[in-house]
Amino acid sequence: MGLQLDNLVETIKSKVSSLRKKKKKPYIKMDKSSSVRVEIRRKKTRDLIDKTLKVADRPGKRTLF
Repeated sequence: MGLQLDNLVETIKSKVSSLRKKKKKPYIKMDKSSSVRVEIRRKKTRDLIDKTLKVADRPGKRTLF
């Protein structure tokens, strides 16, 4: 039993050390294209309109947020 546990520990140690040695190249962060910016702005605007309409449908409460 002790020998199997030792082998398991050694296997795990070797796998962990091999993972540490492998370093991935850092990715280059790309800028957002204009179409993506438009989509983000459109979604935020749509969410704000939905919130406003939801508040407008409840005449008892006046708060927007």
